[in-house]
Amino acid sequence: MKMNTELVCRRYESPLGAMLLAATDAGLAGVWFVGQRHEPQDVAWRAVPDHPVLQEAVRQLQEYFEGTRTAFELPLDLAHGTPFQQSVWQALLAIPPGATTSYAELGRQLGRPQAARAVGAAVGRNPVSIVVPCHRVLGKAGGLTGYAGGLERKTALLTLEGALGRH
Repeated sequence: MKMNTELVCRRYESPLGAMLLAATDAGLAGVWFVGQRHEPQDVAWRAVPDHPVLQEAVRQLQEYFEGTRTAFELPLDLAHGTPFQQSVWQALLAIPPGATTSYAELGRQLGRPQAARAVGAAVGRNPVSIVVPCHRVLGKAGGLTGYAGGLERKTALLTLEGALGRH
């Protein structure tokens, strides 16, 4: 992910490992596991741990990991992707907690039934892990495939949500 705008950021030590959270004036723009694939590059980082959006994101993520929150209520800034990526990321927001879908199904929902691979690429570039629930997308026949933060984390998130075994 390449951004030309300044982001404010802070670290968050989640139960699944260190995370980097980023926000712009428009909202939460990034939630990445430290060291994951597709980390942002060439970003002007400025640590602002007391930024209100970042503080609220940490609070809601903590509640999520404690099992007391299933949905996030945060302003999002998803403007750093292509129009197609943004449409995929918006579709991810409609997947309810505890549910899963496939890349092919997402493509059908977007009116692009032959675009499963392009959908998969856009899902993989989701800049707001967990909050924009890319972990709820499975491969053919419910296979646990592709998660920038690693399959162990994807499994842990789906287990936390009670989604494994239901498709």
